[in-house]
Amino acid sequence: MINVKSFTAVLVSALILGVLYLCNSLSYRTSPQQNISPNNISPNNISPNNMSPKNRLSADVNAVNAISNEVHLVAPEHLQYEQPSIVQGSRTDVVTVTPWMAPIVWEGIFNQVLLDSIYKPKNITIIATVFAVGNYIRFLKKFLETAEQHFFVGFKVHIYVFTDRPNDVPHVTMASGRQLMVRLVPSSKRWQEISARRMELIQILIEEQLPNNRNYIFCLDVDSQFHGRWGSESLGGLVAVTHPGYYRDSRSNFPYERGPSSRAYIAPGEGDFYYCGGAFGGLLQEVHQLAKTCRHNFEADAKEGIEAAWQEESHLNRYMWINKPTKVLSPEYLWQDFKPRNPEIHIVRFSGVVKNYAEIRPNP
Repeated sequence: MINVKSFTAVLVSALILGVLYLCNSLSYRTSPQQNISPNNISPNNISPNNMSPKNRLSADVNAVNAISNEVHLVAPEHLQYEQPSIVQGSRTDVVTVTPWMAPIVWEGIFNQVLLDSIYKPKNITIIATVFAVGNYIRFLKKFLETAEQHFFVGFKVHIYVFTDRPNDVPHVTMASGRQLMVRLVPSSKRWQEISARRMELIQILIEEQLPNNRNYIFCLDVDSQFHGRWGSESLGGLVAVTHPGYYRDSRSNFPYERGPSSRAYIAPGEGDFYYCGGAFGGLLQEVHQLAKTCRHNFEADAKEGIEAAWQEESHLNRYMWINKPTKVLSPEYLWQDFKPRNPEIHIVRFSGVVKNYAEIRPNP
């Protein structure tokens, strides 16, 4: 005779283990064409399959906690706000959801008070990385000053500045809970090398300094400034920003890597949107996987004498074609100062400044 209590306990345990395994598998996803072999994994980059049972359990718990942050959205009681509708939207001039059901964030489709009231109690930290190498250091002061005014105001924010000129990092007064960390990196004679190394440095930063998978990270271009709110509406598992220069174009005009020998290759007729390399983010574990995969593919290409058309941006677009973003930000989140605003752009939140590349880049 089967003991019902024992059978129930075993069944519940099996279900819990199954959920943990599924969450862990999803959180360390890679595409079939972008797998990293064990021979390419360093001691500081240990996959869950190589962990001890104790560490693997800890990773499982962190993965579940991170996913819980995304799916368990608790609003405070008695918060009053305008009634939402499912038959009449506030924006009819733009598309607000992708074919894979990820939100596309535009001004007017979200309630910032409601979102902030959901995310602030989670006690999360928003990490931002910015690279100010060589003459790009001149853009850092405005970047930091405008971030204080608009980027996740009221949240804990840690900004990591990668630079070869630490003595030139400007002093900017930051609000309580906001910190600036400076990490020294070598100079380079080619801007392409600086661009390409970003994925490697982001990967190492997450592995060595950012163990809490419940937090979020955004990787941003320093030669840009904030002009409007960038906040909790942008949080998601894997977050992409549509490029302001191509969001109205046919995919045939996207500057994807078209050389079949490159691991960044996207064939004609393939791809969704063209995403910016100058702004992307998400949960730490998701961005870590993106950075690790793009770095591996870039380095594998380099060994064969291949450099993708737009370096890490090309590899990022390849990665996000296979690993779909869970949230897509409209071009409001990275516009270009030299471009006139299109009618659907109701607000510019973050924008690349006008600059003379001959003055700031070490090579053409």
